[in-house]
Amino acid sequence: MLLLFNMKITDKNLKKGSLLVMILVFGSIFLMILISFINSVIIQRKVVNLSYSKQKSTEIAEAGLNYYRWFLSHYPGDVTNGTNQPGPYVHKYKDPEGDYIGEFSLEINSNNYCGKTSAITVKSTAHTYDNLDVKSVVKATYKLPTVAEYSFITNSGVVYGADRDIFGPVHSNQGIKMEGSHNSTVSSGVSNWTCTSSYFCNPDQVVPGVFSTSGNATPGLFSFPVSPVDFSGLTIDLADMKSRAQNNGGIFYGPSGAFGYRVVFRDNQVDIYRVTSAPQYWAYSSYEGWHKEKNIANSFNLLATHNLDSSCPLLYFEDKVWLEGNINQKVSLAAANLSSGNKTNIVINNNITYQPNSNAGLLAIAKDDIDIGLVVPNDMTANGIFVAQNGRFGRNHYYANYLPTTYRPYVKRNSLTRFGSVVSNGRVGTKWGNSSGWLSGFNYRYTSFDVNQVNEPPPLTPETSDVYSLQDWRQDR
Repeated sequence: MLLLFNMKITDKNLKKGSLLVMILVFGSIFLMILISFINSVIIQRKVVNLSYSKQKSTEIAEAGLNYYRWFLSHYPGDVTNGTNQPGPYVHKYKDPEGDYIGEFSLEINSNNYCGKTSAITVKSTAHTYDNLDVKSVVKATYKLPTVAEYSFITNSGVVYGADRDIFGPVHSNQGIKMEGSHNSTVSSGVSNWTCTSSYFCNPDQVVPGVFSTSGNATPGLFSFPVSPVDFSGLTIDLADMKSRAQNNGGIFYGPSGAFGYRVVFRDNQVDIYRVTSAPQYWAYSSYEGWHKEKNIANSFNLLATHNLDSSCPLLYFEDKVWLEGNINQKVSLAAANLSSGNKTNIVINNNITYQPNSNAGLLAIAKDDIDIGLVVPNDMTANGIFVAQNGRFGRNHYYANYLPTTYRPYVKRNSLTRFGSVVSNGRVGTKWGNSSGWLSGFNYRYTSFDVNQVNEPPPLTPETSDVYSLQDWRQDR
């Protein structure tokens, strides 16, 4: 009996011990799960708080960029935040309720050519006062939009023929007849206009601001009327360019005392010649009718070879210029005599090239016309931003029987390829024809604007607005 009783007691104790062990095991598991859950909640809360602080810091940093855009609209070109002192420049930031919740610090740098600011880079670093260790950094470049954003800008009506391939925006303050193919907007400053026989309309007819009769164009990209481009606003301060060429490291030449200058670019050097002979022959333009032209540089002598100064790659000539060569950096050239009524044209005398998608480009500004010469390659390349301030960009019409025998083979050329922009006060034209067909000029024309000139144009490129635009926004991680 006693033995049986002890066995019962022992069995009961064993059952109680096993239950206690199970309670301890499951309790430990539950405690571990509970601790993991609490840690997860804490971590998630930290992540959410960190993400919130990061987002608020980014918003404050962007507010710094927006602030400086506002500042530049009131104080153009000021890269010192109005202090005339080096940065960084720290600003406290308020929320909509007026409480200070953080601050941003601005570091400002600029690209300068010839003493003039061309682009401004702003780096904004920000944090909240709730979490000083979490910072956001955003950067952007501010610049004034320029004519480099267009393939063509004209102040007169224009026809783009069916043989044209145009890449990039096209604008005219007057009417456009677009018969070629294009990949971007075609805009006009008028709602309608009268298309006459000079635009190959017969009979005369009132048409929309931009219209087409071919299947090459894309009417969905036509836009009219839009705000005209202010050509008076595009007017370059040639006196300022002259001063900068003379006083800020550029190259300046006064009147040649002859027919003008031949300018030949050779990578980062330029050869300057005085043109001593230019034969006279008959040419036709819509503005001058039949007239005597002298666009062939027949003889010339070398005056100097210059290295192009990267801090001020600017050339200014108070005479006519024949232009050609290869360029491997940003460079600007102007032909203008402000104290004389004589015309100061630029003649594109041969191929003008620079490597696309490189840090090179050309701005060529003539006070009057920019002409493509008579004696030029059969397949010609003319890269750059060309601005005919008071005249027009184009190639005159030639009639073989009116030319010396030597020049007659040059009346018709096969192709003209351009990479850049044309800004012309007058009507643009590089091909002449009538109902019978092609008479002179280039049979095929291929045109594309240069996106690298949009982002970083050559010195003193004409601006289309006085409102700074934000470009190349990026965030440092």
